[in-house]
Amino acid sequence: MRIYLLLLSGLLLFFLLSCNSNAQLPTQYNLSHFTEADSLRGMLTPERTCYDVTFYDLQIALDPQNKSISGQVEIRFRATTDFNQLQLDLFRNMKIDKITYENQPVLYKRKHDAIFVQLPTIKKGTEGKLIVYYQGQPTITQNAPWQGGFVWSKDDQGKDWIAVACEGEGASLWWPNKDHLSDEPDSMMIRITVPEDLVCIANGNLVNTIPVGNSMTRYDWRVTYPINNYNVTINVGDYVHFSDTYTSSTDQTTMPMDYYVLSYNLEKAKTHFQQVSGVLSCFEKYLGKYPFWEDGYALVETPYLGMEHQGAIAYGNQYMRGYKGGMIPPDMNWDYIIVHETGHEYFGNSISCKDHAEMWIHESFTTYLEALYVECTAGYEDALRYLQVFRSDRYIKNYNPIVGPLNVNFTQFGSSDHYFKGSWVLHTIRHAINDDEKWFALLKDFYGTFMMQHIDTEEVISWFEKHSDLALTPILHQYLYYPKVPILEYRLEEKKGTLVVHHRWITDVKGFKMPILMGHPDQYQLVPVTNKWKKTTLKSVDASMFEVATDRFLVDLKMVQ
Repeated sequence: MRIYLLLLSGLLLFFLLSCNSNAQLPTQYNLSHFTEADSLRGMLTPERTCYDVTFYDLQIALDPQNKSISGQVEIRFRATTDFNQLQLDLFRNMKIDKITYENQPVLYKRKHDAIFVQLPTIKKGTEGKLIVYYQGQPTITQNAPWQGGFVWSKDDQGKDWIAVACEGEGASLWWPNKDHLSDEPDSMMIRITVPEDLVCIANGNLVNTIPVGNSMTRYDWRVTYPINNYNVTINVGDYVHFSDTYTSSTDQTTMPMDYYVLSYNLEKAKTHFQQVSGVLSCFEKYLGKYPFWEDGYALVETPYLGMEHQGAIAYGNQYMRGYKGGMIPPDMNWDYIIVHETGHEYFGNSISCKDHAEMWIHESFTTYLEALYVECTAGYEDALRYLQVFRSDRYIKNYNPIVGPLNVNFTQFGSSDHYFKGSWVLHTIRHAINDDEKWFALLKDFYGTFMMQHIDTEEVISWFEKHSDLALTPILHQYLYYPKVPILEYRLEEKKGTLVVHHRWITDVKGFKMPILMGHPDQYQLVPVTNKWKKTTLKSVDASMFEVATDRFLVDLKMVQ
């Protein structure tokens, strides 16, 4: 049963077990510590669903000396139902000075990190405008990007170098917004005032640079596409800029590729970032054009490793191959952060999940794109070899389900299975289909169907079930909702030049059917296997030659006598 955490009228907090005949969310996760604050942060309450944000205008000034920010956010919205109260989000350590609706002050009250704004009755379809004036010292992170918050650091020349990352904790740690993944503004302005000796890089395109007095400069950035709140970013430092141009293989149109790096890293970056064009080309081959074409592509050097900030990717891999010089096979020479975070522009920023518990939709597909990049540039065998790096229990733990509990802003998965295990699930589905032309068409069609949309796990499963010839629902339910991978139990019997393989799947999900490649590695046969014992006869194979294609399927093996 999938577990939902419900908040009733802000007074009663309890768990409701909701039956689902097709799927089950096992209870390996510790749910006892979730609170009312978690529900307010993670759940679509009526005070959230009553309105749809259409536009944010974020205007703040940074004070590096005091590690503080101050300013305002204009929030434009459209009412989806009649209401007189809505919920915004802002961490409780940040102070609200006032809130206005249509330029008139309104009352509000706080509850944990939620803000309930009292309004006159607003009718469905009405468009309105709130402005929240606020200030404070936002959360400082000691471990970005894994822990959310501001980074107030210095570069190698002692100049301020400031950045923010807030994927799990949410953008409400530094600016007021409707902090739920399901609602993105249609567009946004980001206006940041910083000391005049610094440069501010944000998402989208720079439209104005304005001196504002007191030795300060304001940078105005415009985002013309929908954007996840946690993708909204600012990067402040002694930046210099250079650019290149990418030409689409789809329609021959061009897009700028902008790079913002610390001044003393300019020459190094010019060489290292030459690989970006090839990354974009490979992803265009598999999925289509870069999603945010009009806003362009950018890498911004940051004092932390990386983050998929839309159109302004945070880059902190220190111009090294792989992941800080390692993780990828030693004979490969490409930058893991560039490839991974660029992949997120497709999965995470264009296609987005509706709940953090389903972050596999972002991370599994993006991690799989790393392997496809290797396949695109070096070939299929090298892609297999790359994926094999993550096949060990160092990367795939199988402690908990890939999908976490919904409605509580769940981010503590306990492992990286929603990255590496999830990528192997996609790799497995590819080889269960056993038709690469069909698989790559499915992948491209899936992206094209859901680009610039939010999607949940069951929608992903339903789509692939409908568009493939496999019964993928029980397969994906096993991989996503249960910790253990399928176990192939088998017994070998040699008979007169043939090998009889007795086989069955051991799974939590009943009615599990998945074909798997087995036999001689030079000529594998795709064998249908179910939860019931059946047998398959393989010709010209003896027991000493027999293998199961565990380089293409994420399964465990159990040989019985």
